[in-house]
Amino acid sequence: MGKGMNDNTRVKTVRLVKEIGPDTDWLTRENKQLVAGILALKNENEAKRFLRDLMTGFEIKEFANRLEAASLLSRDVKYNTIIEDTGLSSTTIARISKWLKGSLGGYRLILSRITPNQSKLGTGHSSPSKLGKGLFLSS
Repeated sequence: MGKGMNDNTRVKTVRLVKEIGPDTDWLTRENKQLVAGILALKNENEAKRFLRDLMTGFEIKEFANRLEAASLLSRDVKYNTIIEDTGLSSTTIARISKWLKGSLGGYRLILSRITPNQSKLGTGHSSPSKLGKGLFLSS
């Protein structure tokens, strides 16, 4: 067993891998490095710089739109409105809805942290276009 690991740690790791899905191996050196890189970011400017270097402008917009879709879904906005606002497909929105309601709670966690005015998800009054902004660097 690895340093600091016991049977309980191994069981939790196996359970997490099963929940996340077998297609994502978070234990590879590359994936560990990506997570460590994200955790090392200290402020908005660093996040913008890293995301721009890591992804294309299209990818940044796509991920920003996915987070926006999660925000809109959490406020019970209809799929058609989300499609119009984000340009995402209904299949992508359905997948986001599934993960938003899923047991891991990644979207719920982030939305609760970036929308502090919401005491409970789905009761906020923030602007729908607010969440996706700020990821683009001005030229």
